[in-house]
Amino acid sequence: MGELNGAEYIEVPSPRANNAKKVSLLPLIFLIFYEVSGGPFGVEDTVHAAGPLFALLGFLIFPLIWSVPEALITAEMGTMFPENGGYVVWVSSALGPYWGFQQGWMKWLSGVIDNALYPVMFLDYLKSAIPALGGGLPRILAVLALTLVLTYMNYRGLTIVGWVAVSLGILSILPFVVMGLISIPKLKPARWLVADVHSIDWNLYLNTLFWNLNYWDSISTLAGEVHNPKKTLPKALFYAVILVVLSYFFPLLIGTGAVPLDRDSWTDGYFSDIAKILGGVWLRCWVQGAAAVSNMGMFMAEMSSDSFQLLGMAERGMLPEFFAKRSRHGTPLIGILFSASGVILLSWLSFQEIVAAENFLYCFGMILEFIAFVWLRIKYPNATRPFKIPGGTIGAVLLCIPPAILIGVVLAFSSIKVMVVSLVAVAIGLVLQPCLKFIEKKRWLKFSISSDLPDITSHGPLLH
Repeated sequence: MGELNGAEYIEVPSPRANNAKKVSLLPLIFLIFYEVSGGPFGVEDTVHAAGPLFALLGFLIFPLIWSVPEALITAEMGTMFPENGGYVVWVSSALGPYWGFQQGWMKWLSGVIDNALYPVMFLDYLKSAIPALGGGLPRILAVLALTLVLTYMNYRGLTIVGWVAVSLGILSILPFVVMGLISIPKLKPARWLVADVHSIDWNLYLNTLFWNLNYWDSISTLAGEVHNPKKTLPKALFYAVILVVLSYFFPLLIGTGAVPLDRDSWTDGYFSDIAKILGGVWLRCWVQGAAAVSNMGMFMAEMSSDSFQLLGMAERGMLPEFFAKRSRHGTPLIGILFSASGVILLSWLSFQEIVAAENFLYCFGMILEFIAFVWLRIKYPNATRPFKIPGGTIGAVLLCIPPAILIGVVLAFSSIKVMVVSLVAVAIGLVLQPCLKFIEKKRWLKFSISSDLPDITSHGPLLH
């Protein structure tokens, strides 16, 4: 995925509770897996939108255009700035604290919107077995109960979340291994080649691909909690890219090749119906259970990233000091509560609305990341980079061109409603940062920069 240069590595500690343990390689791989994927649950709409051939090609080509460049940039920048601010610190060091705050606002908001999706998907997979969860008061109570339980697990510590992610990841993948073995006699390769260019819903297709293959940079907000991030983070990203692509591609091969095509049926939760067709009720129940635990894993990983991002921003003086307070388990209590509140408020939205809104905000954040990545290469070519993508400045620019074009395409296909709501959210961030600076100046709330963190300004030692 790149090369490690010979420069001296500067370990940047983050203020931590004494009893908190750092995350090792295997849990980190599965945390990334759940930040990005969690398994094939949610990819069904690609077949519904474009048919089998384009769905399969999408999950082979899209990772090369988007996932690999984003993972490479995360590996370089995450090891250059191994602290919990993640991409907020990257943008701040390149473009200044104002744009760093905008990055943090858009990424946190898109993360919370993303997390609101997982209780919805959890219940969508269970409602065929428990019809009462399809709507009304039982569904509302189930969303609240699920959010509270998973929020508590985040409160108990990132190490616990990491190893729970490993267990849930194995449980999520196993039924598709079994389904693949059962489907072998029924596979018809001709079904994989079905395509109709004139009937493709490009908006749904691109948004579903984009949503299922982004958020590689989210793990950067946990870099301060990782054991030896210099080596661990790039390795974890490399293995996670392979795991994510395989977890999408092979279930799609099974589902589209072993069952006659009915594009209208390919919507959220259809893999459980395929499991019943291929193996019976027992396999459907297993897939439904896997979908449930997968959504639990994605929720916990996303909330960890969102809450530690707020902690990292507070350690850099961008948010009030109370956001940097840790619980006795070493977790950012206030950040967790803020993120959980956002999830509860947004969980009433539909699947497609959530995906489109978070993609729009995420695109803006990624544009700032690409600019910061290239600008730091130009302005500080000799800064310490424990992991460095080969190719120099020209290579850095070329790496960003395909995903930047893709961002333009995704934004162009956004609906007017999603565009308006997202731009309003962006405008709030543009005003919020000056308001917080005014509050700091008036000393209504306390802001402070952690003494444990390096100077990332242009005259600081880290960049020189």
